[in-house]
Amino acid sequence: MVPIVRIAPSPTGYVHIGTARTALFNWLFARKHGGKFLLRIEDTDKERSKGEYEQSIFDGLNWLGINWDNKEPIRQSSRTDLYREHLARLIKEGSVYEKYFSDEEKEEIRKDGRTPQDSILVLRAPDENELVGFDDEIRGRVEVQARHIRNIAVAKDINTPLYNFAVVVDDADLGITHVIRGEEHISNTPKQVLIFRALGSPIPKFAHLPLILASDRSKMSKRHGATSIAEYQNDYLADAFVNFMAHLGHTYSKEILTREEMIDGFDLSGVHLSGAIFDEKKLNWINAQYIRKLNPDAFRSAVKIPEIPDQAIPLITERLEKLSDVNLFRYLWEDPSYDSGLLIWKENTRDDANHALEEIGELINKNSLSIESLDELAKKDFDNARGRVYWPLRVALSGSKTSPGPLEIAGVIGKDASINRLNKAIELLSS
Repeated sequence: MVPIVRIAPSPTGYVHIGTARTALFNWLFARKHGGKFLLRIEDTDKERSKGEYEQSIFDGLNWLGINWDNKEPIRQSSRTDLYREHLARLIKEGSVYEKYFSDEEKEEIRKDGRTPQDSILVLRAPDENELVGFDDEIRGRVEVQARHIRNIAVAKDINTPLYNFAVVVDDADLGITHVIRGEEHISNTPKQVLIFRALGSPIPKFAHLPLILASDRSKMSKRHGATSIAEYQNDYLADAFVNFMAHLGHTYSKEILTREEMIDGFDLSGVHLSGAIFDEKKLNWINAQYIRKLNPDAFRSAVKIPEIPDQAIPLITERLEKLSDVNLFRYLWEDPSYDSGLLIWKENTRDDANHALEEIGELINKNSLSIESLDELAKKDFDNARGRVYWPLRVALSGSKTSPGPLEIAGVIGKDASINRLNKAIELLSS
């Protein structure tokens, strides 16, 4: 049997980490087994669904390189006739009936902040002692007594299906063989099993993925930083982010993987039961490994700065974890700005810094700038106080307290730019 899986996000908010990880695991499963990966947009919530959120789904999946196999995404909003047809059949068969709310029930609905209606369509429940269960591909057998899931609401009326019913009709109609989704859906699954039964449709296999947790093991939220996929795109390479997500709740034999290795090594039996920790330090480390593999053109494209010179790129990439931090290295292609006081090392004076820079300028003019020559200057008058020479030179070239070694910077920007920056620093000290 060729597997058919799906990702079914709702366009009621921007795509978050959990949805992206679920999409990736479905995609890996489909690609490994030669199956199909479908994209379905669950947009029946007309009030909260927005075009910008739907576009974020497409943009996020495209950025991650997770391609879906249906040419056009399936939208629930275009399938109302199908839901109505199945509801009408189940009502005729007696499997679904209209339940009227009592005054007391309406009052409870009002207390929840909802507007009550007179009735709702519900699925006729089995005997309350019947065990309703399913075999989870990750968690094993899951069962619940029917009395705990009675009165399964399937639609507000014949024209307005509710979530559980629409999902099951879609999965049955599309021939979904495996439903791979987050563990927060476990409580819905027995209800959906009963709806599959009522429809007379094959029940797919279920696999519920562990939650993604913050470093403190609480559920990921805005207080832990970015959760929307779009918020990661300025800092991380897509391949690095996919590599990181592939390890969120799944065991692989090594850290850095090609897509082919992710597909080949993916197995539902390798999915963890416990929550997956979103470790930003690990994400940054993985991103750094991918950054270092970029050729100069690919790197400039990734950071969107075409003017970075080739010779600067190795100096940057060996230190870079997040793409946006490339701006910390702008002194490698732009003259830096800084306050003159930054040029002065500890108890040294302006004159000390000024003399050091003038002497360094002479070395550059003689093409004798080296660690040995700078060390000789440092020993002069100050008993090997290297800060006297290296500190003002670093600041003059980079405008920063922290940077690669000043000789490395000088090697990138060249003799003329180095002399110009030294002269600017001397002018600042004199002003």
